[in-house]
Amino acid sequence: MPRARKIVAAKPVSKECKPEHFFNRETSWVAFNQRVLHEGLDPRTPLLERVKFFSIFSTNLDEFFMVRVAGVKRNLNWAKEQPIPLTDDGLNPEIQYKAIREALLPLVLKQHQCFEDFLRHEIAEAGIHILDYNDLDLKQKKHLEQYFQHKLFPILTPLAIDPGHPFPYISNLSLSLAVTISDDETGEEHFARVKIPDLPRFVPIDGAKDFTFIPLEQVIAHNLNSLFPGMSIKEYYPFRITRDAELDIDTEEADDLISALQAELRRQRFGPVVRMEISDRAPALVRSSLIRQLGIQEEDVYDIHGLVDLGDLMQIAGLPLPQYKDQPWRSTRHPRIKKHVVEDTYTNIFDIIREGDFLVHHPYHSFTESVQRFIEEASRDPDVLAIKQTLYRTSGDSPIVHALIAAAENGKQVAVLVEIKARFDEANNISWARKLEDAGVHVVYGLPKLKTHTKTSLVVRQEGDRIVRYVHIGTGNYNPKTARFYSDLGLFSYREELGADLSDLFNFLTGYSRQKEYRKLWVAPVNMRDRIVSLIQREIEHQKAGYPSYIIVKVNSLVDPEVINLLYEASKVGVNIDLIVRGVCSLRPGVMGLSENIRVLSIIGRFLEHSRIFYFTNGGNEEVFIGSADWMPRNLDSRVEVIAPIEEPSLVKDLKQILDIIMVDNRQAWDLQSDGTYIQRHASEGEPEMSSQRHFMSQARPNFA
Repeated sequence: MPRARKIVAAKPVSKECKPEHFFNRETSWVAFNQRVLHEGLDPRTPLLERVKFFSIFSTNLDEFFMVRVAGVKRNLNWAKEQPIPLTDDGLNPEIQYKAIREALLPLVLKQHQCFEDFLRHEIAEAGIHILDYNDLDLKQKKHLEQYFQHKLFPILTPLAIDPGHPFPYISNLSLSLAVTISDDETGEEHFARVKIPDLPRFVPIDGAKDFTFIPLEQVIAHNLNSLFPGMSIKEYYPFRITRDAELDIDTEEADDLISALQAELRRQRFGPVVRMEISDRAPALVRSSLIRQLGIQEEDVYDIHGLVDLGDLMQIAGLPLPQYKDQPWRSTRHPRIKKHVVEDTYTNIFDIIREGDFLVHHPYHSFTESVQRFIEEASRDPDVLAIKQTLYRTSGDSPIVHALIAAAENGKQVAVLVEIKARFDEANNISWARKLEDAGVHVVYGLPKLKTHTKTSLVVRQEGDRIVRYVHIGTGNYNPKTARFYSDLGLFSYREELGADLSDLFNFLTGYSRQKEYRKLWVAPVNMRDRIVSLIQREIEHQKAGYPSYIIVKVNSLVDPEVINLLYEASKVGVNIDLIVRGVCSLRPGVMGLSENIRVLSIIGRFLEHSRIFYFTNGGNEEVFIGSADWMPRNLDSRVEVIAPIEEPSLVKDLKQILDIIMVDNRQAWDLQSDGTYIQRHASEGEPEMSSQRHFMSQARPNFA
């Protein structure tokens, strides 16, 4: 085997790439959500799983508008006063906004048409009926009238809209009815708004066969006379708004970060409206009135055919009908852990780790019996002196947090960085931070200008006259709920250099430190970018010298222009590159003279592909890394991230096998084309269908069908 060369120093990246060498980040995301929608259209997907994907498509779109589209609209406004830099693909905010809308309009129309014309009928054949009010008989209508009077009427507040009644505040993502009425005495017409309460969207019909529901807004709409006595209800039109969810906090100026964040969360409720979804039945007068009152433009409006907000279909997907769902999956113990369990008696987790490094692969390996057990045992073990932990997102009733609280109560030194700026989890994380503080845990809320996204735990243990450090470094959050349906990896180790690096990292997070060097870890924003650049350049040098060269990268997103440019340079000298990118990818593969040696693959399946793996052939001496960072500017430059080397040869082999299996997937895999389209793979005639996720399930449980 040829001897591997040393890592070469990072060099300036070529700037010769042109805007046409990049895909737009936002339209690439739309293409990702199109692949999600396809799972809801694919007849090979079990029926209620298809319903689930329809729901996910809608909730994904909500977040996209709250974050990404909102950002483009802010740039649109700023562009009126100052120049705004073009995107990497050369678009100004106006063109970018139009491109997003042009990409989304046909997808939104397709989703709703397919639901109304096909999926709604297919679930009816399976005994799940979502009826319209006019489909009900008199007895059912009477029942719903009583339901309205007892359960809904007391909490509804009709809001008139006229010169004496200002336009009401409308909360983010809330469903409303725009109601047109006329006065029975004067004949004068009026306009009002009724908010649909935050209750289960689909109301069950008592006494009906199978599972029969009526949308909540229709129950309210057909009983509006109770809200407007003496008035004639002319028509109603469901609509829904989406607001900008950006938080604007000056972390360096804030004296109290939590107080500043809480104030900003209150302000966020009144963020600018960035989208209105409205029934396509709504007349021009109603539309124009809402557009004017909400301060939006016509291009911010999306006409909806049928039910507004299909995100609530998750209620239907959750019905107890296992014959229409994926076969239930129950994760298994990792083989290393399993061999140490005798009659449900567990060997000390630290003894297991001392046998050598091992990797857990969720959700195939149990999170509860590995990561959660690691923290829980540490909290009780009398020899454990300290626990240090990062928390980005965790579950509502987090066993990890409870274990950390117990550790502090047991007299251990516990330090936790709770990233209270984690988007959409800010309030939840503030609550956990307070509880941890109350238990005596040393809590850090994050760093100025940096989000802490790394997934790391460090346990310090007294063993005889030695202090030993045990580490867990992962790709996913310390969240047992998402660990059931996110595909992630985690490394357990007691290697001295990894423990020393994590000690330095936590000192950086909790104290004052300008740590610049780490023994083994790539740490953003300190050395990670330089390490990535150096390792890609090393493959280029190997290729030029005739040594084996090959790169495989698995990430959620790839948009960093410096890294993309360098991958193009590697391709141009002949380095083969396989990129497994679940979501956004700005790199354009398969372009002659630029990227003909680069292939991009996306996996969309029952589990959310979330792990990050980085493989380099390195002249024959393979190197593999895992960690928390995608290849995006925010991950490399404005977040604290960690990527760790996998040094145990058997684990290197395991990770390479995972990558190899994913790359031959012909069921959930999509190939990115040089024009930006994705083509789903299908098994050739006579070829068996191979789903990588199903393969990993069968590998973990050989009897899994």
